[in-house]
Amino acid sequence: MRRLRNVKIVATLGPSSSDYATIRALFEAGADVFRLNMSHGDQDEQRARHALIRQVEADTGRPIAILADLQGPKLRVGQFASGAADLEEGEPFRFDLDPTPGEGHRVCLPHPEIFAALTPGARLLVNDGKIRLKVLDCGPDFADCIITTGGTISDRKGVNVPDVVLPLAALSQKDRSDLEFACEMGVDWLALSFVQRPEDVIEARALAHGRAAILAKIEKPAAVDAFADILAVSDGVMVARGDLGVECPVHTVPPVQKRLVRAARAAGKPVIVATQMLESMIESPMPTRAEVSDVATAIYEGADAVMLSAESAAGRYPVEAVATMNSVAISVESDPTFREVIEASRRADRRTVADAIVAAAREIAETTDIKAICCYTQTGGTVSLVARERPRVPIIALSPVEQTLHKLCLTWGVHAVRCEEVERFTMAVVNAASAAREFGFTEAHDLIVVTAGVPFNVQGTTNILRVAPCDERLILSADPG
Repeated sequence: MRRLRNVKIVATLGPSSSDYATIRALFEAGADVFRLNMSHGDQDEQRARHALIRQVEADTGRPIAILADLQGPKLRVGQFASGAADLEEGEPFRFDLDPTPGEGHRVCLPHPEIFAALTPGARLLVNDGKIRLKVLDCGPDFADCIITTGGTISDRKGVNVPDVVLPLAALSQKDRSDLEFACEMGVDWLALSFVQRPEDVIEARALAHGRAAILAKIEKPAAVDAFADILAVSDGVMVARGDLGVECPVHTVPPVQKRLVRAARAAGKPVIVATQMLESMIESPMPTRAEVSDVATAIYEGADAVMLSAESAAGRYPVEAVATMNSVAISVESDPTFREVIEASRRADRRTVADAIVAAAREIAETTDIKAICCYTQTGGTVSLVARERPRVPIIALSPVEQTLHKLCLTWGVHAVRCEEVERFTMAVVNAASAAREFGFTEAHDLIVVTAGVPFNVQGTTNILRVAPCDERLILSADPG
């Protein structure tokens, strides 16, 4: 199945999308990557979903990426004697380590790490920021606060602490168990929650042992501040606008999104824009105009992927939500302004032979009648560099490594195709020409650009580029040896 767009669609699976027929319908509607949210459902449920995705992959003959999204540590208040309490603006309130059920003036916050990091003036946000408090005084086992935004606080509501870096690892014991489970199952990407520093990503990478690529979710102010260092040690990033919009002033999220997308693009690493993109489609078969504009904005910015969460996992219209995203993407990418915006934001930071090769491939494709750029690759590194260029023609990634093909399903503009290992560049060109015709990108009389590295099957050796016809007879006759 050939996609008619470049941006990829990530669809989260859940109660509304856990059977074969729905998952296949989601794929046929446009989903390229399926997300398993480890915050919901047990490992048996996720294993069943994983198996169904791989069955759809086998039945359709197209690579599909699977992303396991780790929950991260959850910070929550304790319980109240009456189940809830009403907090009034301007009144004092205390958080402490006392497990006694809470009242209208205090509650247990069973996280000593929070008290260790707090300073006067720091904010505490409860229930997705609906209740806000400011710390007046604090110690190792308490925080005396003033309520700045009141409301009803109830048992086990979540707490955000946006103004300090918490001495908490991004991986809880549950996350470590889920990470190992996901890697053994064979997921392609691991999304890491609660990232505050690059060391969080490094720890997850060490536990994954190369079995999955690591994607850092940017959802905390500390992660925004340390983004350059986090990006450097990650394989990709997600602009997770849910918690980001709670912990940061909501009006700052759009410029943060634009900045992070542009930086990830410049680094040649995939970036997902996520959260509430088509939120109304949880209940409605039609999105709002503002939601359509939100999806379109992420595509105009050059994001590699846009993501559906509850819309496809628990909503009433999961397939319609994917189809809507697909239609918006096709419309945006057909707009001449899209190319103007993408090309104006291209950053030329080229330091290696591979950088020069992919830049030349794009230039040749855009100044002559080239139909596709084909990359023979082991790890996908060169393909990511080609995608960074955001060329006007399709990118065909050919690899004998199944894990590489799966990983590249998240990368902008890439059509992943499995091929056999080759020993000669000529055969790589033949495979590229055959794939370009088979999937409808070219006819026999068309031309393609092919990149590869010699010697073959060695990582990081991209050093050759060829303009070739899509007729194997012409390719072989030009190189009979």
